[in-house]
Amino acid sequence: MRQKMKHIAKRIFTFYADGFREMKLGKILWAIIAIKLFIMFAILKVFFFPDTTSLQSKKMHMDEKEYIAQELIERMNTGENN
Repeated sequence: MRQKMKHIAKRIFTFYADGFREMKLGKILWAIIAIKLFIMFAILKVFFFPDTTSLQSKKMHMDEKEYIAQELIERMNTGENN
């Protein structure tokens, strides 16, 4: 049974590997997808999503861990009052 599963897994892997190897347009499209993902997650994050935890903790003159703990406690207490 285990041999059969290994054989099936190997056949599936070789099927996809051969298919990807034979692609012409597909490789270009995968490259475009990879470039777009890099732009979205690496470059846009730096410019549009600041590290608010770090900024707020510095503003309050606290360590980031202390700031997060204080925020969680405050949110938990305000949630109980509602």
